[in-house]
Amino acid sequence: MPFALYMLALAVFVMGTSEFMLAGLLPAIATDLDVTVGTAGLLTSAFAVGMVLGAPLMAAFARRWPPRTALLVCLLLFAACHVIAAVTPVFPVLLTARVLSALANAGFLAVALATATTLVPEDRKGRALAILLSGTTIATVAGVPAGALLGTAAGWRTTFWAISLLCVPAAIGILRGVADSQARADVSTGSPRLRAELAQLRSHRLLLAMALAALVNGGTFAAFTFLAPVVTETAGLGEAWVSLVLVMFGLGSFLGVTVAGRLSDNRPGLVLAVGGPLLLTGWIALALAASDPVLLVVLVLVQGMLSFGVGSTLIAQVLYAASGAPTMGGSYATAALNIGAAAGPVLGALGLATGAGNLAAVWVAAGLTALTLMVMLLSKFHRRAVSVETLG
Repeated sequence: MPFALYMLALAVFVMGTSEFMLAGLLPAIATDLDVTVGTAGLLTSAFAVGMVLGAPLMAAFARRWPPRTALLVCLLLFAACHVIAAVTPVFPVLLTARVLSALANAGFLAVALATATTLVPEDRKGRALAILLSGTTIATVAGVPAGALLGTAAGWRTTFWAISLLCVPAAIGILRGVADSQARADVSTGSPRLRAELAQLRSHRLLLAMALAALVNGGTFAAFTFLAPVVTETAGLGEAWVSLVLVMFGLGSFLGVTVAGRLSDNRPGLVLAVGGPLLLTGWIALALAASDPVLLVVLVLVQGMLSFGVGSTLIAQVLYAASGAPTMGGSYATAALNIGAAAGPVLGALGLATGAGNLAAVWVAAGLTALTLMVMLLSKFHRRAVSVETLG
């Protein structure tokens, strides 16, 4: 696989670490900036909303730029926002920096998704996507725990400085590895107009793939966000076990995108037909067996693998369905990912608010997965999933 692809994955790792590490830093941020923890939590919501809105907006804004330029601008803006966040003593400035960094993150991911699939042959798009998304999964395994430890040892501002510094090697790698001629045809010489690319959103197949990807990702993040009380209260483990369980989920997600990446190009229907029901079964099993610490850890690993395996395959289907939108297709995939990431925790929180117990969010994940399978079955999506063989 091309060197540039791994540099894109490094940048996604840095951005994923920034997105997820905030949960462990909120109490310190609230104390330092003299706001409530609930107010500090707006930083997470603002980032998610910025990701959803930023993907199409940034992709449309930068569609006339060469890919290397667009990637570097987004990455450097992301780094600059973290420098501002590291030095500001004012919460509104930190909130604004967080929104802008989300816009930069969304724009980068949208362009990176489109770029990654042009760096490899047609029959390796799924593998390229798996490598790119592995940046996010490795962030949950290593980046987030490391960020939490760094924040505890040296203060929350240090983690923002670290994120900005990690952007430097990624920027150098992109500068050296991504050619301006790749992935972004000159709009003036044959690339579809923006209106024509936006018209792709009328495609039933594209909308269906986006909806299914959002549902699976929503279930994943509903359960992932509220794993801590399941670990400490339902399973009765100490707080130190929370990080271990999250690492197991991240390890499973890395395995999931790696395995699915080798299958999603040629056998996407098989991944969805087998992985979908197993994912639902796993959420139900987790909800019923969470009180057993051993089963909890094993099932979290398995669910990380299944959720990201199925989810990454659906994102690949979004990109295949959006082939008529070469500069905007990546933004559609990014939006699908982040609609789920934003809605899942909200639905999980609503489930917890009903008094259904610590496992309410896991049941929400099961419900969203069941809905995914129902839609998939009624539409026969798993049978008509686009593969390289179909395209050929």
